[in-house]
Parts: sequence; structure tokens; C-alpha cells
Amino acid sequence: MIAIAIDENVDAIKELAKETTYPVLIDANHLFSDLYAVSNVPTVIWVDENDTIVRPNAGEFGTDTFSELTGILCADHMNQVKAWVKDGELPEDADYVVEDFNIDEINARLHFRIAVNALRGGLSEVSEHHFERAEELAPLDFTIARASMPLRGGNPFGEEFFDLYERYQKAGSPYHGIPRRTARLGKND
Repeated sequence: MIAIAIDENVDAIKELAKETTYPVLIDANHLFSDLYAVSNVPTVIWVDENDTIVRPNAGEFGTDTFSELTGILCADHMNQVKAWVKDGELPEDADYVVEDFNIDEINARLHFRIAVNALRGGLSEVSEHHFERAEELAPLDFTIARASMPLRGGNPFGEEFFDLYERYQKAGSPYHGIPRRTARLGKND
């Protein structure tokens, strides 16, 4: 198991990862999310010992840390992982084909990249323009909208995040990957 944090704040990741027993890599340039059509976190991709993706993007949780917020429990997913590891049994959704990004989503990611690089170069006005454009093009993509929050002085766990999360839920929780079928607290979607 390997975790990939799509973040620039190494200290924050160290704090979050201090109890983990597996490697946590940092992808400050969002290459992983761009290559594998990751538009929200957490996203889990199953890769076997031959480096083959055997189950594509799924918005799964490895703990119940955020279950109060999301209503999603990790038990169903963890049972699927155990069945795969123990018996080689893949879930029926393992052959799901993840939809590529559309042109707006691709352009949003390009604007996000320009924004981050402008920010790193001290060009805050240029950066803000491109962050805004990225969010206009992909307003519910957490790897853009939420990832830009701390870079722009916001709190990725504050009111701004909860506003984003509410809009995301009202839009039907759009996601590039396997549609959620696992239990939510008290309901299924």
C-alpha cells in the first residue's frame, strides 16, 4: 500500500501520516491525479504485484475518520480488499472504465498548474487569475478547488471547504471513477 498526497505542504502531510505504516509520497505537481483522472480524494486504485491496475479509481476510505461528515463507512471497501488479497477475488466493478477528462477539465488542470507555478514565482495576481479560471472550468474537482485553498490562504478544512462539499453533494457527487455503491450511514446511493 502506498499513499499519494496531492499537496505542497510537507509538514501538514507529515502530521497526517505520522501514524501510518506505509509510504506516503507527495505529488505537489498533481501528476498522479492528471494521469489517472483523479478528481476527488480519497481515491483508491488497486494495483497488483505486476504493476497492473486491477480496479480503477474508486472514492473509498481506509478508515472511518470522516464518516460523520461523509456518511461513508470503510467496512465494505476493507472487506473487498481482504477478499482480493486473500483469495484473489476482485469486485464486479473492477472492469469499470474511468471516463477521461473533458476539455474543460483538462483546461482547468492547465490553469491550475500555471497558477501554482506563478505562485511559486511570486506572481500572486497572475496566480489568482489562473486559480479562478481553473475553478470556473472545474468547480467541483477537489484536486483543483480544494487543493487551491491552502495555496490561496484558505483553510481546506474550514467554511470554504464545507461550502464546496455542499455544492458537490447537491450536484450528485460527480466523480471520475467507479460510482459509489458502498453503504452510507443509514442509506445507499
